[in-house]
Amino acid sequence: MDMVTLNHVSYQYPLESGEVIRDLSLTLEAGRVYGLIGANESGKTTLCNIIRGFIPALYKGKLTGEVRVKGRPVEEYADGELATIIGYSFQNPFTQISGVKDTVYEELAYGMENIGVPREKMVERVDELVRIFHLEELVRKNPFELSGGQKQRVALASMLALDPELVILDEPTSQLDPQSTDDIFEIIQLLKQQGKTILLVEHKIDLVAAYCDDILLLHQGKLVMQGSAQQVLTDPKVLDYGGQLPQAALYFLARRAQGQPADRIPLTVQQAYEILKK
Repeated sequence: MDMVTLNHVSYQYPLESGEVIRDLSLTLEAGRVYGLIGANESGKTTLCNIIRGFIPALYKGKLTGEVRVKGRPVEEYADGELATIIGYSFQNPFTQISGVKDTVYEELAYGMENIGVPREKMVERVDELVRIFHLEELVRKNPFELSGGQKQRVALASMLALDPELVILDEPTSQLDPQSTDDIFEIIQLLKQQGKTILLVEHKIDLVAAYCDDILLLHQGKLVMQGSAQQVLTDPKVLDYGGQLPQAALYFLARRAQGQPADRIPLTVQQAYEILKK
């Protein structure tokens, strides 16, 4: 099933002279993990806001083309309806904390309270999230007293409390240390196993290569490359568009350029090790 379909979509912000997204068409299939990559200001966050219906509903501007979620035009969804289908995680977790709850436990339940989830089901869901996100030691703390990595875990858990089918993660590890980053990607792996559709905006390209099924490369608002992670993240053309390639791929591409044969370009250090061991 197609979760999201964009047909010839273009978008121009109010008061701007040019389009930020230009004639973009793509399909996100249910149950797959997509890595959305590209240089800064290539249009990644704008594309995410188009998919979740915030453009043009909140940001206004001029949107042309067709955007469908689960086969329905996005404009046909009622206010708040998309929030039960699409979950969005911001770069800065501080902006995603509600500010009206005194404990992490209450924060996790806040979204469900707003849509009238029965108390028994709410408690069951919060307890499940506490276990999945390893929040046992934080449940009685104030969300604003947490570290950046802890805030990010709480913000992500709060978003997932509504059990969205599509999860959009906009640079979820940009402010995290290596250990917290590993924790977030463990959660991404768990969501993948649960069959969620995931759109991941992330600059840590080695992790993108390890976890994503497909790659979408934006350049100046256009979708210039798309395909499997193996296809896209071993192609030197990615660098021409301001994107990045994994370290393992760069190393083997350099070896090939020096005349050393390489039947397959690896994506991860582990894959590179297996090839070199042979």
